[in-house]
Amino acid sequence: MQNLGYRAIDPMEIPGNLIKLIAMDWMLVTAGTKEKFNTMTANWGGAGYLWNRPVAFVFVRPERFTYNFTEENERFTLSFYDEKYRNALNICGVKSGRDCDKIKEAALTPIFTNKGLPAFREAKIVLEVRKIYADMLSQDAFLDKEPIKNHYLTKGNLHKLYIVQIESVWVRD
Repeated sequence: MQNLGYRAIDPMEIPGNLIKLIAMDWMLVTAGTKEKFNTMTANWGGAGYLWNRPVAFVFVRPERFTYNFTEENERFTLSFYDEKYRNALNICGVKSGRDCDKIKEAALTPIFTNKGLPAFREAKIVLEVRKIYADMLSQDAFLDKEPIKNHYLTKGNLHKLYIVQIESVWVRD
């Protein structure tokens, strides 16, 4: 991605506060191939160190169009943006790729990483990730029932949790 204005950095050098990047600035989860891919806005997730490797974890509901792409592909990208792209992230969070070309509506420019993974030229940070664990959340496993009451009872299925190894980190020069 160097020819696209990005440089590779070590995952330990990801700039900024990752909690803020995910929770407040949001991220796009983008999965698929050059021929067909989809993206969705997410603000639930995190990053850390697990099983002697840098990891991130993200949650995707089965009813989301992006879910099938994350299921069908071993790798995908997580990307982060400056505040000026908030409207694009809103579009990608509200609209479904099943019903419209939300990438065009969001005015995002698709690019592909060295591994052929979809991302967007407007991103300030792109993580290339590989799935290493996935499982559906279980209502019975919640020790604190507040998330079930406030986030699931009337709002759809529980999320699938993906723990992904961060294989590459690209930052805009």
